[in-house]
Amino acid sequence: MPNKKTPTIWAIGDVQGCCDALQELLNHPEIKEDEHAQFWFAGDLINRGPHSLKTLRTIMQLGERAVCVLGNHDLHLLAVYAGIRRENKSDTIDEILQAPDVEEIIHWLRHRPLAHFDQNHLMVHAGVMAKWDEKKTLKLAAEVSDALQSKHWQKYLQKMYGNEPNRWRDSLTGSKRRRVIINALTRMRMCFEDGSMEFGSKDSPFDNKSNDIMPWFELPNRKTEKTTIIFGHWSTLGLMIRKNLIALDTGCVWGGKLSAIRLSDRKLVQVECTGKRR
Repeated sequence: MPNKKTPTIWAIGDVQGCCDALQELLNHPEIKEDEHAQFWFAGDLINRGPHSLKTLRTIMQLGERAVCVLGNHDLHLLAVYAGIRRENKSDTIDEILQAPDVEEIIHWLRHRPLAHFDQNHLMVHAGVMAKWDEKKTLKLAAEVSDALQSKHWQKYLQKMYGNEPNRWRDSLTGSKRRRVIINALTRMRMCFEDGSMEFGSKDSPFDNKSNDIMPWFELPNRKTEKTTIIFGHWSTLGLMIRKNLIALDTGCVWGGKLSAIRLSDRKLVQVECTGKRR
């Protein structure tokens, strides 16, 4: 039997409900011509953009061709649905909550991972702690996924929010352990030199004037430094393509672009975002 062809993989940055830009991207000649291509979405599929429900339905219709990791906005939707959080004024998730198929959508979302690895590429939404290698990252992400996919998933979300603990210890258990995992994979940007997370900074790291903090990917002795990591979450960082680092949040929801990169040769495709953020 012939060997099964490795599918082309396009990694896509934060969509955040900008479905018009997503559909334009999927219909781009470079992308549309390969009907077997896979699409890796780096989290924050929804919220702030004008068409969150349509975005989810578009991605869900891709079936197994779509690989999605959860971002902080996706987790926020789950928390609001579970009655743990209230909607914010800038949210655009009410149409999802009112949809007739909301239970199906929430079930689908709960079964998305927080980390995905294939072809020596590790995809997360925000970042990976310096003490975690690829295998540990996947194992810890799976702990959270097991909780989200369990019968009592709402209970586990109740203690998801908070900035403490802000550093990893193997001895952590229960809600504190899950909170550190979630914060690292879906919220982290800057860290102190000892690897602990700093949550106050959202600006570009190139504008950072503090010697006390640095981008998580600049931490010394990071155990994933030889693994290519794909992430989003950081629109002020923008597009960054290095040997072992691909940052893809190019601020579509803020009037920027939606970006996709082909992993095999790093071919970049971008479309302008025409939708307006609420």
